Amino acid sequence: MSKRTNRIPDNFVDWFRGSSPYIHAHRNRTFVIAFGGEAVADTEFANLVHDIALLHGIGIRLVLVHGARPQIEEKLNTRGVEMQYINGLRVTDDTALTCVKEAAGTVRVEVEALLSMGLANSPMAGASIRVASGNFVTARPIGVRDGIDYCHTGEVRRVDAVGIEQRLASGAIALVPPLGYSPTGEVFNLSAADVAASVAIALGADKLINLIEAKGVTDSRNRLIPNMVPKAVDTLLARRKQLPEDLVQNLNAALTACRSGVKRVHLIDRKLDGALLKELFTRDGIGTLITAEPYEETRTARIDDVGGLLELIEPLEEEGMLVRRSRELLETEIDCFTLMERDGMVIACAALYPYSKESMAELACVVVHPDYRGGDRGERLLEHMEKSAKAQGIEKLFILTTQTAHWFREHGFVQGDLKDLPMRKRELYNYRRNSKVFIKPL
Repeated sequence: MSKRTNRIPDNFVDWFRGSSPYIHAHRNRTFVIAFGGEAVADTEFANLVHDIALLHGIGIRLVLVHGARPQIEEKLNTRGVEMQYINGLRVTDDTALTCVKEAAGTVRVEVEALLSMGLANSPMAGASIRVASGNFVTARPIGVRDGIDYCHTGEVRRVDAVGIEQRLASGAIALVPPLGYSPTGEVFNLSAADVAASVAIALGADKLINLIEAKGVTDSRNRLIPNMVPKAVDTLLARRKQLPEDLVQNLNAALTACRSGVKRVHLIDRKLDGALLKELFTRDGIGTLITAEPYEETRTARIDDVGGLLELIEPLEEEGMLVRRSRELLETEIDCFTLMERDGMVIACAALYPYSKESMAELACVVVHPDYRGGDRGERLLEHMEKSAKAQGIEKLFILTTQTAHWFREHGFVQGDLKDLPMRKRELYNYRRNSKVFIKPL
């Protein structure tokens, strides 16, 4: 490659270091990536292919599932016919099936051609990617429903996971069209979203990533919902009947995948440049993540959380806001700590030290990571700690603070005196820190 003359961006090192945990985590993982024919028809499709090549280059095992709706409609238009949709399902007659096969073949060739690029001074330089397609999906006809014969429209019956695994093991990217085949030699028109979900389930994929036409799943104010669990998706689909059909299909496919063992399903706006990279190599991503388990949870700390806790609290210890705690002390007191974890990272913590004789407890080491302040995590963590204290028969919480008195006052704590503390705590009071005492009755 030619020598670069432009300056390296000032944030390049920080960005690259920030992405490194994800590079390590994703290597040798299996991702199924689905995108519609709209993405292929877009003039910026080459950028998406370059990002896919990058994922392959860092050792991610990739299966691509493509759609072909606009390409099919274009071929139907040239014949002067339209695809029929009844009850949200396509009716694929003989003419439509011919167009489906032609469109799927055209899209496959376009994807393979872009993945075959290796021009010098381009993002694909030296990539040397092999692409393997084939009859990986066995399908069956939808048949006649409510008196409507859907002809060659089908649904997935079985996925040849062994065949796909063999291609992945050889270092190839597997490419799966929205077509299925029957043992009798018939061809069926399938939903790309359903094919992608079925492939992800059959492979036990680590991620299913759907590049969609919407920006993700939004709330009633059109704000992106970053994380959801299947029950929340069920509720959304039941309450909102005007969602785009493409989004509904992808949400239903995501539910099927999550409930069949795929741990994470991402819905990303494919129109955003670099959407794949932003979603996969940043902690918060840019789309909607649907997980079988909560992406962010509040739980009791474990011994293997000590490193994460130290990383969270050490900056505040350096500033003098917290009393220093050694690794050994944290290991000893780990059962007293509760933490909030987001995608494997400790983003908030608090500790509760009971004084059962006085029915009091000290709330200590309340910390929220700087990147996650400004929301309601502090309030939720405090509420969790108060419930935990009540369950232990605690009637009053107290805190010692030098710099955060205003926050605790806003949340129901009132200023107290040293004499209000349990005797054991009074004996340990550090007069050099001169911490203020605040108490909250439960």
